[in-house]
Amino acid sequence: MKNIIVISSHPDDEILGAGGTILKHIDNGDSVYWLITTNILNLKSYSQEQILKRNKEIEEIKNKVGFKKLFILDYPAANLSSSSLISMIPQISSIFNQVKPEIIYCVNRTDAHSDHFFTFNAVMACTKSFRYPFIKKVLLYECISETEFAPAIPERFFQPNYFINISNYFNDKINLMEVYESELGEHPFPRSIRNIKALATFRGATCGVEYAEAFQLIKYID
Repeated sequence: MKNIIVISSHPDDEILGAGGTILKHIDNGDSVYWLITTNILNLKSYSQEQILKRNKEIEEIKNKVGFKKLFILDYPAANLSSSSLISMIPQISSIFNQVKPEIIYCVNRTDAHSDHFFTFNAVMACTKSFRYPFIKKVLLYECISETEFAPAIPERFFQPNYFINISNYFNDKINLMEVYESELGEHPFPRSIRNIKALATFRGATCGVEYAEAFQLIKYID
């Protein structure tokens, strides 16, 4: 049994990028933890109704997935910056030392959303092997509506090199994604059920299975 932590900048990142993989880990008896780095709680652009709805969605996802524990850092969404790292790195370090994850799934550093970039930087600061010897594998996941909209320059490309067969978990992934009703739209909106299925089909064809999720492996210690 392994300890796993999945890191989202925003709720829905984790299901879009690694929903099937998370379910597979839990089915295999692993303990999966969930860390969200931002929140909409203190943002004036959101109504109380929207905040309550979002909190309900998070709780529903936590319970339906079966996460061992949820951590929320409460940084205002869409407001992360380099100055956020001063407090965020110690917070993530404390969580990692509590959970002792063997595997980390994190948002991709090259995504269009700046929150993903700063979340990645904070996480990577907490993966040094001499301080966190329990971390053996770090993978970045792709997040529809963010990963594919990054600038088309070499240093901003997601490079999938690690694939997980989620064929037995794909329908459950879709059911979970539908909890985030306000985040979904009709094709050609990027976060549509059709597009999620298309990406899983494409990644599956790449590795010879029905449906797959793709990751960029950036650290592996055997």
